[in-house]
Amino acid sequence: MPTPSSGVDPAYFLMLAAVLFTIGTVGVLTRRNPIVIFMCIELMLNAVNLTFITFSRVLNTLDGQLFAFFVMTVAAAEVAVGLGIIVSIFQQRNNIDVDEVSLLRG
Repeated sequence: MPTPSSGVDPAYFLMLAAVLFTIGTVGVLTRRNPIVIFMCIELMLNAVNLTFITFSRVLNTLDGQLFAFFVMTVAAAEVAVGLGIIVSIFQQRNNIDVDEVSLLRG
C-alpha cells in the first residue's frame, strides 16, 4: 500500500518550506516582541526541517532525518534558554520590548 505522500511532487514541499521560511524571516525582521521573534525563528527552523526531510525522502537516505532531529534538539534548547532570559528581563523591567532590551549592554 503506497504512503499518502508518495504521489506528491517534492517541489511542492520545497515551495511550502520556502514560504514558511519567508514568513519567519519577515516576522523576525518586523516584530518587536521577543516571544513572537522566537516563534518566527521556530517557524524558520521547521521550514529547514521540512527541506531536510524532503531531500532525505528523494535521495532515499536517513541523513536528512538525522539532521532534522538535531535541529529539533537545538531548537528545544534555544527556546528553554531564550524564554528563561525573557522571563528574567520581564521580572526586572516589566517590559520585554526588544529595543529597550538592547539598552542593557555595557
